[in-house]
Amino acid sequence: MSRFPATPVPPPDLPGTLGALHAAGCRYRTVKQELRDNLLARLRDGGPRFAGIVGYDDTVLPEVERALLAGHDMVLLGERGQGKTRLIRSLVALLDEWTPVIAGSVLNEHPLHPITPASRALVAEAGDDLPVGWLHRSMRYGEKLATPDTSVGDLIGDVDPIRLAQGRTLGDPETIHFGLVPRTNRGIFAVNELPDLAERIQVALLNVLEERDIQVRGYQLRLPLDLFLVASANPEDYTNRGRIITPLKDRFGAEIRTHYPTDLELELALIRQEADLVAEVPEHVLEVLARFARAVRESPSVDPRSGVSARFAIAAAETVAAAALRRASLLADASTAEPFLAPEAVARVGDAVSVTSTLRGKVEFESGEEGREIEILGHLLRTATAETFRARLAGLDLSGFTTLVEDGKAIETGELVPATDLLRQVGTVPGLAKVLDRLGVGDAPSAGQAAAAVEFVLEGLHLSRRLGKDVTDSGRTRYAGRD
Repeated sequence: MSRFPATPVPPPDLPGTLGALHAAGCRYRTVKQELRDNLLARLRDGGPRFAGIVGYDDTVLPEVERALLAGHDMVLLGERGQGKTRLIRSLVALLDEWTPVIAGSVLNEHPLHPITPASRALVAEAGDDLPVGWLHRSMRYGEKLATPDTSVGDLIGDVDPIRLAQGRTLGDPETIHFGLVPRTNRGIFAVNELPDLAERIQVALLNVLEERDIQVRGYQLRLPLDLFLVASANPEDYTNRGRIITPLKDRFGAEIRTHYPTDLELELALIRQEADLVAEVPEHVLEVLARFARAVRESPSVDPRSGVSARFAIAAAETVAAAALRRASLLADASTAEPFLAPEAVARVGDAVSVTSTLRGKVEFESGEEGREIEILGHLLRTATAETFRARLAGLDLSGFTTLVEDGKAIETGELVPATDLLRQVGTVPGLAKVLDRLGVGDAPSAGQAAAAVEFVLEGLHLSRRLGKDVTDSGRTRYAGRD
């Protein structure tokens, strides 16, 4: 089976000729008119407008809606991992599901508004018998990541030598092999990381934005392209002189600043929505990871110009879930057909330690912190765990856990310690039921869920200086009295 989605098939009742299109009362609208009309319809009926966008309801999305209603091309400014590309791609849902095109047109020309000489001649010749095709909105989106090697030919087009060799003249538009921008005519075209385009390539976009025509190899083609152009950029690159030419900045009608999730709940909502978890990750562990990501983002040791992507927290949650699945697989016996259904396939707070090494490449540190990356991330993870412990379990009597390690006793846990072993060491603990209730586990937790709660309490008591902790030669963690 192909991993690529099938091309949508138009409904059979759609008009198949220009005459039938006229009879159906079809009218031509520009892309910007189409976006405006469909957005207004959803604003009136309260329908979803930007699927999958979290944390922008009161900040970014109103500005995007105003830009769409005004018919302005726009640029989204924000650090990496703020959902700029996701937001741009969500605009496609505001296009009509199906739109008519002249069958065989490379530029997706509307039958009521042909723009090339060849298509105009075809419409004049065929009249109402002109065949009409239908284009799904998913095919009306084009995207290009700006790189230094991007050429004018990639974006705009170039002369096709094969067509010249067939006898056409150089001034004939039929000799042009169109680039990505003209081929997205009557759609949405996105340029990611716009300042990375070379200046001569940025100049090529000027006419597309202002005059809606293109120039290829020194001669001009008057093609009134119908596009909604949107770009993304890092604010520092976009505002620095020399990274983007001023006339191009002036062509965008709206500059919209994006941001990271403004509070913890939005960070958690984003993780829940985006993370593909292969094992159960309790809510308190997700909260630790969300706080961890926010702490890294705010740390003075991290380069603020680079930012810390929302993908950092998402990848952290997936890594912790993978650690739980690995434990379940290693501890599973022959009777356990599905390791992810085993009690061990529940993530614990100790599984988060591996995140500091596997995800450090996602963070750009200040130059003076070279060599201390793991140390810094480890400290921030402990801080996030302590904050979650206080937020979740503040006011509970946890003395029952501290008495477990009196008289030189210790509790061992670790990556490969089974949940049943950890619970056996703990036994019946006064206050455990209230801990489970605070953590949202419920009245009948699984062994894995109970073990995750116990380990969280032990780690929290250690971080609040009520328990001691050391790591054995075998890699296990021992919690004992302070002395």
